[in-house]
Amino acid sequence: MIERRWGMFHRWGPYVLLGFGILMSAATSGGVGMGRDAWYVAGALVVAAVALQLWWGRLAPAHPGPSRTGAVYYALRWAIAFVLTWINPFFAFYAVVGYFGAERLLSPRLVKPGLFATAVIMAGSQSGGLPPDEELGWSVFGGLLAVNIALLTVFAHLAEQEEQRARDAAATIVELERTNTALQQAMDENAALHDQLLVQAREAGVADERRRLAAEIHDTIAQGLTGIIAQLQVVSTASDETLAREHLGRAADLARHSLGEARRSVHNLSPTALEHDALPEALKKTVAQWAERTGVRADFTVTGPAEPLHEEIEATLLRIVQEALSNAARHAEADRLGVTLSYMEGEVALDVRDDGRGFDPLTLVRRSGSGGFGLDGMRARAERIAGSFTVESEPGNGTALSARVPLVRHG
Repeated sequence: MIERRWGMFHRWGPYVLLGFGILMSAATSGGVGMGRDAWYVAGALVVAAVALQLWWGRLAPAHPGPSRTGAVYYALRWAIAFVLTWINPFFAFYAVVGYFGAERLLSPRLVKPGLFATAVIMAGSQSGGLPPDEELGWSVFGGLLAVNIALLTVFAHLAEQEEQRARDAAATIVELERTNTALQQAMDENAALHDQLLVQAREAGVADERRRLAAEIHDTIAQGLTGIIAQLQVVSTASDETLAREHLGRAADLARHSLGEARRSVHNLSPTALEHDALPEALKKTVAQWAERTGVRADFTVTGPAEPLHEEIEATLLRIVQEALSNAARHAEADRLGVTLSYMEGEVALDVRDDGRGFDPLTLVRRSGSGGFGLDGMRARAERIAGSFTVESEPGNGTALSARVPLVRHG
């Protein structure tokens, strides 16, 4: 807006100031002794000033900065203003435009001479007209010229400081824009890296599940099938009917046990509890079923606004709760258990607490023979998705498990 206003002043200001100078000169022509011939000359110069301004109005858009054409325009305008002010001091109103826009028209080495030349016209007008009369007139002219130059120096210094502040502000804005651009690029790169980490975590989880399933098949189902074959081989060679029935019963028991192990392995591979329910509902049902099966009072609580999470995050939290409940059922001997799911800004927290017999966390806990993951497995699950897992417990004072994972929204 300021630039537009200055542009309007540079375009229309000379016309307005010239018109005001004409009015004041006409009103004071008798007092300054302007005759008919002086008016003829002034009229011709006024026409020349208008023509010069029209000529520059057409050329100005092509010369936005200092140029030779701009210097010629400035010099011609100064010459017309000088002669008009010589004729009548009140034409100095037109000469005052020389103070404005000198930096736009003149090269840096010509700015000060141009301002000095304008100050000469202004001092001559202020001292009573050009040329000064006698020694006193020259003294007054010299003093006024010195005052004008001093004022020019002060205002030029202030203008230079203001321009420097404007340049510094512009440089700061450019630097802020560059920093914001770099920050946005970094955020985009972090988002891409985060997505990549999630993909890698999912792939690692799949690979881990495959290794776990292979190990369980080898340790349980394969051994069960081997035992069944051994029992059937005994039956095929047994002559005693009672002995054959006994081995057939053992084979049937091994088959049922192996079928149970197969179902458990498939269940652990894919969290079916999340197929139809969101994480809070799935955890609530899991805790309720566990409480009904074990007879232990169990409560489930959700804090914060629940929202759908990335499927890998939900599956990990569900697996941790399942393993924690399994551990509590086997080892805790608790009377009460609580599970809390907390949605926070940028993070999801899962806490499982019981009032059971507890243990010493510094003691190495071996993996159970039932194929469970244990504490190390729960910690590995949380860390696989850039989370953390902590255990607080002591003998006789229960156990508190806490998992914290990033809040990554679904899709």
